[in-house]
Amino acid sequence: MKIARPRLPRTRTGWRRLTQAVMAVCALALLPSAWLHLVTDGRLRTTADVPRSDVAVVFGAGLWNGEPSPYLAHRLDAAAELYRAGRVKVVLVTGDNSRKEYDEPDAMRAYLTRHGVPDRRIVSDYAGFDTWDSCVRAKKIFGVDEAVLISQGFHVRRAVALCEEAGVRSYGVGVDEPHDATWYSGEVRDVVASGKAALDALLEPDPRFLGRREPGVTRALRDARRGG
Repeated sequence: MKIARPRLPRTRTGWRRLTQAVMAVCALALLPSAWLHLVTDGRLRTTADVPRSDVAVVFGAGLWNGEPSPYLAHRLDAAAELYRAGRVKVVLVTGDNSRKEYDEPDAMRAYLTRHGVPDRRIVSDYAGFDTWDSCVRAKKIFGVDEAVLISQGFHVRRAVALCEEAGVRSYGVGVDEPHDATWYSGEVRDVVASGKAALDALLEPDPRFLGRREPGVTRALRDARRGG
């Protein structure tokens, strides 16, 4: 069975039209990334200059043998630094616990407590299956109106844009990482993910799991204000 080969243009006009088509496809593919940069302009800061906020949100980034992956550990380090500096009062950890043997939020909580964040100031979201779900649940389930979002640079713009769309006034802290193969693969993957982010912002789908409103953040903030 012969496989048909694609027919290439034979004329200069044909080549010009093909080039224009390729350029149009590339432009469309880059539109979501351009949107992310536009809507997050002025919203990215460092741990040293991010505005004070009641809540920091840390997004899951995988576990290695039950412990936070290096990228996730670096996000948690930044959250602990913000807490110790008094720039945030409560840390909301949001990640995947879709199966019994895989529990990102509990691993994140344990890491934070080992690094100086009291357990009573940590709130766990066990249904943060993707960035949009985490943002919507932060607003609708945990009652978060404003937050500092912590992730790597290749993801933090998307997090800020989606949380803003979900109704959470947000600033992003992008954690520095060596620009190695993992970093560049994340950059490439996020170009694709930005398309999904644009659709999420446009369509505003319900999270995979919503559930009842939870008072964890409210209680933790009340405890913080009392100095407990």
